[in-house]
Amino acid sequence: MPESLKVPAERGIVLDGVLFDAVGGSDTVVIAITGIHGNFYSNPFYVNFGETLNGGGIDFCYAQTCDAFGQIPTVNVKTGENVVIGSQTEDFGDAVEDVKAYVDWASQAGYRHIYLGGHSLGANKVIRYLSQTHDARVERFILLSPANIAYLTSWTTEQEKQIVREYMATGREEEMLPFALMGWAPCVARTAHQWLFEPTLNNAHTEPDGDFCQAEQITHTGMLLVGTYDNFTEGDPVAFLKNINSHMPTADRNELIFIERTGHTYQMKEQEVADKLLEVVLRWREGC
Repeated sequence: MPESLKVPAERGIVLDGVLFDAVGGSDTVVIAITGIHGNFYSNPFYVNFGETLNGGGIDFCYAQTCDAFGQIPTVNVKTGENVVIGSQTEDFGDAVEDVKAYVDWASQAGYRHIYLGGHSLGANKVIRYLSQTHDARVERFILLSPANIAYLTSWTTEQEKQIVREYMATGREEEMLPFALMGWAPCVARTAHQWLFEPTLNNAHTEPDGDFCQAEQITHTGMLLVGTYDNFTEGDPVAFLKNINSHMPTADRNELIFIERTGHTYQMKEQEVADKLLEVVLRWREGC
C-alpha cells in the first residue's frame, strides 16, 4: 500500500515522496526523481511503476523535488516556518541536495540495493548528482527520457529573453515574469534565467559536441530509456539517447532501451515500461 514520505533536505525544507512498499518488505528500492510538473496527475505511469515493482518484491519511491507542481506548501524543519516551494521559484542549484535527501532516506532505511532513477528533468538531476558526488550508496542509475532543455526553451522569443535579462539586471530576480516560460511554466526571473542561460541542469543534448561535462564525470553504470515518439528530442529519440550515453565513461556497460510508438510520458505503453524496469532491476539485483 502506498504511504506518504516526508523527506527533509539539508537546508530544512521537507520534500514530498510516496513509498510503494512491497509485501513482506524488500532490501531493494528504486528511487524516481520527478521532472517539472511530473506529478501523479500528469505522469500516471508512476503508479504502474510502483505496483509492478512491488509485484516483483521491489520497493519504489516516487520522489518529488522542488518542481513537481508550480507551488508546493511545505515546512522548513530548521526554522519552523511554513514555506512554498515549486517550479515557479525553483533553484537548480538545490538539485544535488534534493536528490541526496532521498538517497540519505533510502540509506537510513537500510536498503542494501539503491537504484537512482529520474524522469525528464529528474533524469538531468540524477546526471548532475552522480557527476558531483559519485555516491557509492547508489548501485545503478536509471535515466528515463532526459530533458533536452535547449529544445524545451527554444520556443522562448528574443523579447521574452530580454525581459528576463532586464529583471535580473534590475534586482527583480524574485518577481514573477509577465509570461509563462515555454508557454506553460510561470516562474520568477531567477528560475527562468537558469532554464535559459545557465548550464546547471542543461546536460542532455542532441548535438554530439554539446556540453557533456557532467555525463563525462559519471562513474556509475545503468539504464537509459526513451520512447521512440518522444517529441522533446528534436526528432530522433534514438540518436538523442545514444548521444548522451556515448559521452559517459561507462557507455559500453550501460543498457539502452527504446519503447516503440510512445512519447515522453509513455502514453499507452506505461505497463510496458514498468515491466521492462522490473526485468532490468531484478537482473541487477541478481548480479547479472
